[in-house]
Amino acid sequence: MSSLPLVALLIATLSLSGPVPDDQRWWWPLDPRPAVVRPFEAPPNPYAAGHRGIDLDAPAGAVVRVVDDGVVAFAGRVAGVEIVSVDHGSVRSTYQPVAADVVAGTRVAAGDVLGRLLLAGGHCLPRACLHLGRRHGTAYADPVELLDRAAAVRLVTPYGPPPAPPQTIEPVGPDGFVVPVDAPISSPFGMRIHPITGELRLHDGTDLAAACGTPVGSAAAGRVVAVTYVPAYGNRVVVEHGGGLVTSYNHLAAASVPTGAVVGAGSVVGTVGSTGLSTGCHLHWMALEHGRPIDPMLML
Repeated sequence: MSSLPLVALLIATLSLSGPVPDDQRWWWPLDPRPAVVRPFEAPPNPYAAGHRGIDLDAPAGAVVRVVDDGVVAFAGRVAGVEIVSVDHGSVRSTYQPVAADVVAGTRVAAGDVLGRLLLAGGHCLPRACLHLGRRHGTAYADPVELLDRAAAVRLVTPYGPPPAPPQTIEPVGPDGFVVPVDAPISSPFGMRIHPITGELRLHDGTDLAAACGTPVGSAAAGRVVAVTYVPAYGNRVVVEHGGGLVTSYNHLAAASVPTGAVVGAGSVVGTVGSTGLSTGCHLHWMALEHGRPIDPMLML
């Protein structure tokens, strides 16, 4: 048998590593951006051993979101592992092990929830991790090539206006959104020099200068989709409000609700603390629209 077809396939696979157009970029399927605990390892041929994707560190139960607009191609079990795959035109993304909240044929937008991360069937036992794959036809490629620029939402150009000084805020917005704690803003959403790392970064939420132990309320009615600890954000509660809007409450001393709880606007979800990467007691209040950070003050 001629080796030409195999050579052609390998060349086609390698050619996927060139510059990627902006409209083909992917967003990270987990928030906050996870660590890559095992990178992509291209197999030398379609039947050889390799690691046909990347493993992303996350706790079991973490919300898994689609990386780009597309249509769910498959949601079910293969060889005992729960898998979701999404077609994005010329490329397909795969997620495992994931308990699906979607079915085949569902049209999804970037940042929509696909399901929850499972422990069983993962590559990182006894820890949980998400295996994210990228496939062009029968050829596998490194998902990080599409994900890299999405990470730039946290690191921004040094050119731009400095953060606004501390200010007071209205407690209730026109659509019924409420401020999680009655406290002044100590650091607004936007560019700033990180007080610990010294890096110029996008401050992806609003800091409210409340004392430790102050009750923290949900900004709106919704469902708690994560109660977890993240090194940068400390103790965190994440609430989903529908329509692609999610809010999170970070650096908490402790959470007051379990995952799956239904909450109303102002319902207590935790207490102010200084856990994670923090210089003192405050609430770091975040809002994400389809997985992308926005200024939570826009909701008021």
